Amino acid sequence: MERRLECALDAVRALEAALEKYETVQGDIQVLDAYLGSDDWKADFSVDEAGLLPADLKRGVLSEDGIWNLLEEWRELEERIQTLSKPSFSTRPSK
Repeated sequence: MERRLECALDAVRALEAALEKYETVQGDIQVLDAYLGSDDWKADFSVDEAGLLPADLKRGVLSEDGIWNLLEEWRELEERIQTLSKPSFSTRPSK
């Protein structure tokens, strides 16, 4: 039981830290969602295709699949969070 307690405490604390980080990027995800396929994205993509961006510049947002894949993973995670947030057991100890 002690091992179970320690394992559960570690998992809960790790999840709490991960959720705090996840909460901080929600605005970024919304901005990326709006950016994908927008006129701004198309203009940035065209500039890149014309070779006008530095060669060492990261281009994940212009890969067409980069943002899309993130949004799909985000939607799947949101569904999982919703499923896991439904009570699956009583929090009251039984006697």
